Amino acid sequence: SAMIVRFLTKRFIGDYEPNTGSLYSRMVHLDGDHVAVQIQDTPGCIQVQEDCVQVLDSLSRCVKWAEGFLLVYSITDYSSYQLVQPLYQHIRKVHPDARTPIIIVGNKADLLHARQVQAKEGLQLADELGSLFLEISTSEDSQGVCDVFQYLCKEVSKLQHAGSTDRRRSSIIPRPKSPNMQDLKRRFKQALSSKVK
Repeated sequence: SAMIVRFLTKRFIGDYEPNTGSLYSRMVHLDGDHVAVQIQDTPGCIQVQEDCVQVLDSLSRCVKWAEGFLLVYSITDYSSYQLVQPLYQHIRKVHPDARTPIIIVGNKADLLHARQVQAKEGLQLADELGSLFLEISTSEDSQGVCDVFQYLCKEVSKLQHAGSTDRRRSSIIPRPKSPNMQDLKRRFKQALSSKVK
C-alpha cells in the first residue's frame, strides 16, 4: 500500500490502511510512450486460516486479470517474507505461463537495525522461483519505487508486443472499476489528519 501511494504521489505517508483492494489508474511514461496502467492493492491476507477459501477466492479474482505482479514483504517482518512463496505458487496456478512477470520486493531497506530478513534470503527465494529480486526503501527512495513499477511495466509491455492477441486478457476478463482521484485524495487527507492529531 505504501509503495502504491509513493508511486502515485511521490509522497510517503506512514499511516495508511493496507490491503484495501483499491484499484488505481495512472498514465506512465514508458520508453517514449504514455501507457495506461492499473494497479490493484490486493485485499485480504493469505495467512487467515479460518477464511482461507474465501480469501483465496478474493485473491484469485484480483490475480486473474493482472498481467504482472509485485510480491512485497517487509525486511523487518519475517512472516511477511514467508508469505511470498505461497502467493507466488497461487499466482502460478492462476497464470501457468511462466513468462508472466513476478518481481519480489523487500521493502523497508532503511530499517537495517530491525532487519529480520537478510538480502541474501530474498535473492535466494527469487532465484528458486525464477523471479527478479529488489530491495528498496519506500520511505526514503521515491526513485527506487518508481524504478520497480517501471521495470514491471516494461516486462508486461514486452509480453504484449511479443504475444498474439490471446495474451491480451483485458478484452475477455473485465477489470474492476477504478476509483476516481477524489477517493485517492480523500484517503491521503484522512492519513494526514490522523498524523496531526
